[in-house]
This record gives sequence, structure tokens and C-alpha cells, in this order.
Amino acid sequence: MHKPAPEEAVTSLHDLSATDLIAGYRAKQFSPLEVLDEVIAHVARWEPHIKALYLYDPDGARAVAKASTDRWQAGEPMGTLDGVPVTIKDNVATKGQPVPLGAASVKHVPAEKDAPPAARLREAGAVIFAKTTMPDYGMLSSGLSSFHPLTRNPWDLSKNPGGSSAGAGAAGAAGYGPLHLGTDIGGSVRLPACWCGLVALKPSLGRVPIDPPYVGRVAGPMTRTVDDAVLMMSVLSRPDRRDGMSLPAHEINWKTLEKSPRKMRLGLMLDLDVGQALEKEVRDVVVKAAKAFESAGAVVTEVDGFFTRDMLDGLDNFWRARMWDDLSKLSAEERAKVLPYIYKWGEAGAKLSGVDVIRGFNQTMAIRAAAAKLFCDFDYIISPVSPVVNFAAELASPLNDPDKPFEHICYTVPWNMSENPALSINGGYDKNGFPIGVQIIGRRFDDIGVLAMAKAFEGLRGPQRPWPQPPEK
Repeated sequence: MHKPAPEEAVTSLHDLSATDLIAGYRAKQFSPLEVLDEVIAHVARWEPHIKALYLYDPDGARAVAKASTDRWQAGEPMGTLDGVPVTIKDNVATKGQPVPLGAASVKHVPAEKDAPPAARLREAGAVIFAKTTMPDYGMLSSGLSSFHPLTRNPWDLSKNPGGSSAGAGAAGAAGYGPLHLGTDIGGSVRLPACWCGLVALKPSLGRVPIDPPYVGRVAGPMTRTVDDAVLMMSVLSRPDRRDGMSLPAHEINWKTLEKSPRKMRLGLMLDLDVGQALEKEVRDVVVKAAKAFESAGAVVTEVDGFFTRDMLDGLDNFWRARMWDDLSKLSAEERAKVLPYIYKWGEAGAKLSGVDVIRGFNQTMAIRAAAAKLFCDFDYIISPVSPVVNFAAELASPLNDPDKPFEHICYTVPWNMSENPALSINGGYDKNGFPIGVQIIGRRFDDIGVLAMAKAFEGLRGPQRPWPQPPEK
């Protein structure tokens, strides 16, 4: 009898997709408790190196997994995700636990109830075993925080996982179970997904109810496969009246991903007139992705970027003023605990006039108008996620300059302000085997279409490298 070589070995339970876990539970091949125990053992090997978790609770999770195991044995699962391990980002409230927002300056007050995304996951039977790390106030694309330990990238421990859903990205790449919830206001699920080799959807604004809601802010899935992102969206998109910006509840057949790229009009957006220059290895991966869609019958046309320096600087001013509003309410002792990079960036907001801030906010309307015009001519846009392949783990941002904080988000932030669904999916690797994401953007509310195009790309992109393994020591 043929014995599999190590590389042919059966996939570990902690590496199985959520869809495969549910199928395995249904067939009684393994139980939620067995899966969780494997995840816990795997976390023990990885976590000393990447520091992705906050409020890690293996004992509490075991009790939840045991109850799920009993339900599956009785043939009575409670929901779509019963028994599936899940992590949730620090800034998404979970009942009875503090929400530090990645900042040592924030008081620890237990949340009174689950925020909508956490509530939907719990109702669906998910086993929430940990929160995940983030940088101060979610305003960095980095694993650097004044509160959490430095989070590192499993693909290369010297590199940044990205942020602000830093721990979620690292946990997904490391194999801490299949489903991870992040949030995104300028690229915060897509950038870590890009740098960690994951799939991450920034949904249309309002598709996933959140609390508190804010301009451009969404919660979204971070997974290894498109099917798992779809499964997670089928749960997260259920209504919650606490979000006054949420979309009307209506049935979406999240299981239907049968859209072919054939005859689709795709815009290929490569060079922008603002932000960091596009590195060649990123360009090559995105162009290859566009050619793959073209080979499947899509009509691909290169398009100019519409994002401008005025738009970027306007958003920067608006967010600095918003940050200073928060920082100005802190005591001197509390302010001293804020990450110095964030404090220096936010402090400049104190010098802005009201007109400066309004002009900044008004750029969100200019972005919306430009995006709508673009989608008069195209069904989907293909672009880079990040202009750079990676950057050092210890840095706050690729340039590490609080005077130029957002030069790396010019491909991602427009879609938050325009409210379009946008997804990052791994497109290839650099010469050292580091993942490089490709972004797929659709019209407002076409979340299922974006996922369908990503599913098609999964079949076009070719073999993927094995996921990183924990260091021997």
C-alpha cells in the first residue's frame, strides 16, 4: 500500500476549511472538540513567534466546542457555523470583555453585549476562542501597538502582517482555524490579507451591520478560501437594527458563485498619480491575474486611476481631526501611553481649521462620484492591493513617516469612501515566496459578484505554495 510522502500527508484539522469542517461534522468523521484541540495545539507552536491573539480562552472555548459536539452527535446543529473555530478582532465588542482598540490609553470597560458581527457568529454556533490584535485605534496598516505585543507575519517573521486587522491576518496565515473577522476603513482587511496570502472581502457599506457604524467602516471575513468567505458572509450579513447605516434585509443566495468571467468588462488599474510607486513584482502579479481573466473570456482594458493627491490629503486631514478629537479627551497620563507615531499624526489635527476638515470630508463625495463614473463602463476593476511587496515588522507603515501615513493605501481606501465591495485574494509570490495580493472591486452592492469573480480566479491562478509552518524552536 502506498504511504503518502510528508507533502502528501492528510490535511491537519486546524488547516481544514470551514466548509470541510461542517461536512466532516455532518459525516461524524471528527468532532468540534477534536478540531479545537488541534487548533489549540497549533496555536501553542505558533503564538510565541507571531503574537496574533488577545483574550485567548482555550478552556472557555473547549466548553463551547463540547456543547457543539453534543449537538452534532444528536444530529441537531444550532446554526450554519456550529463548531467552527473563529477569531474576532479586538475592536469588535464581545459581551463581558474589554475593547482596548489596540491602545494602552483606552480604559478597560467590559462590553455590555456582542456587537452585531460577533452576535451573528455566536448565534450561528461558531466557537469564538480568541480576539486578535490591532494597532492603536485601528489607524495603522501594521502589527505595531502600544497595548498588544508586536504581531509578526508567519510567512516571514521579520515582516509586517499589515493592519489594522493584524492579528486576524497572522492567525489566518498560521492556521488558527479557518475563519477570522476583521474590520476595514481604509484597507484594514485587504492589506493584511494581501501580505498574509488570504482572501478578505471589504463588503459594501451596510452589508454587514456593525456597531458603532462610521463613514467607510465595515466588518468582513478573512479566510484562506473564497468559499469560506462566502459562508461567513451568509452569517455576517444578517440584519441588526443597531446599525442605522445597514442595508435593508433581503435574501442573497450566497451559495451561487457561478458567474463566468466570459464577456465581463474588466478595468485593469495599475499606475496612480499619487502614493508609493508600484513595485515591479506586484505589477507582474496583477498583470498576470488580468491575463488569466482575459484567457477566460473577459475583456480587459487598462484604465487610469481616479484617486488624487487632494483626495488622499483630504482624507488624511479629516482622520487627523477625528483622531485628535479622541486624543484631546484623554488625560496627560493617558496621552503618554499612545503610540508615539499615532500621537504625532493625530496631534497635527489640532492645527486644522474647520474649513480644512470639511474640505477633507468633502473629498469622500468626490471619490464616490469618480468611482460611480468608472463603473458606468466596467463590471469589475482589477488592481494591486498594496504598491509594495512587504515591509519590516517593527515599522508603523511602509514609509514609517507620520507626515506621510497613507501613501500605501491609495489602491484600497477609495473603495471604502465609495462604498464598493472590494476583495483581496492571493495572486502569486515574490522571488522569496512572499505572497502578493490582487484586488477585485465591483459595483456597489454586488458583493456576491465580487466573490464569484474571486472564485473564478481561484481556478485560474495556478497552484499555491504550502502555508507557512511554525519554526522548530
